[in-house]
Order: sequence, then structure tokens, then C-alpha cells
Amino acid sequence: MNNRKLQPRQAGFTLVELIVVILILGILSALALPKFINMGSDARLAKINAIYGSMRAANQMTYAASLVRNNLGATGSVSYDGNAAHTITTIYGYPDVSATGIVFAAGLDPTVSATGNADQVTISAMGTSPQTITPYGAPSGTCTVTYTQATATTGATVTLSSNPVC
Repeated sequence: MNNRKLQPRQAGFTLVELIVVILILGILSALALPKFINMGSDARLAKINAIYGSMRAANQMTYAASLVRNNLGATGSVSYDGNAAHTITTIYGYPDVSATGIVFAAGLDPTVSATGNADQVTISAMGTSPQTITPYGAPSGTCTVTYTQATATTGATVTLSSNPVC
């Protein structure tokens, strides 16, 4: 008879088995995760909030610069830094709705390619008040910022859509 004690056998998973399980979980999560999380909508919502803030700041900065320069007439222009290339066209001291008005002051790109791009925005009614800005890919009528040009009796307004579903 053999007097050697039996060695206890080690129990566990091999490295290959662990790698296969991790690989299967990775594939399943890559397929299932996009169905539960819509990152595009969150990105468009963040973008429209950034545009809203930028337009509000540009609106107030332009008005402040117009006030300092006593340029509150029905039409005019103002430059923050004195550079003619950075001139913003104004109406009653606020940016107007042209490409050299609020769009330029807020740093928006008014051109949208035919194929579209996630970095671009759609600007409706360029030159006509009210003007609506929508991120590329947002559903129609949602996720918008509206800029209403100043009049002789009221200042310009920037409003975020009441239903910011992007």
C-alpha cells in the first residue's frame, strides 16, 4: 500500500475560462448599453445649454459695450476690442439677428453643410426676429434657443425652449 497522503486538488477557474467570460460580458454590454443609454440626447442638451449661456452673455456684453460708448440708436455697431473685424451690428444697443449680430457675438457658425455635422447648429430665419437655434440632429421643435431682437421699447431676449428634450 501506498502511505502517501493524497494531495487536495485545487479548485478554481483557469485563466482561459476567465478571459472567455470577460469577453462574453464585454460583447453583451457593448450590444445592450446603447439601448439603455442615449448619450446623443445628453450631448445635444448640454450643447443647447451652452449656446443659451453664450447667447445671454453675448447679449449683455454687447449692450454694456453699447452703453459705455453711448451707441443705443436704432442701428449701430460695437466692437469689444476696437478691431474692425470683430464688429457686432446692433439695434438699440443689443445684437441684431444678422450673421454679424448675435450669431457672431455668441461665436456660432451660421453655415451648416448638406450632410450635417454633430458640431453644427441650424439657425432658422437668419436676419428675421425671432431667430431659433437648434443643435444638429435634435428633433423638430425641441431643444431650441430663441433670440428675439430688441425693439424701441423692449430689450432683446434669449429663451431656452420650455421642453428641452433633445
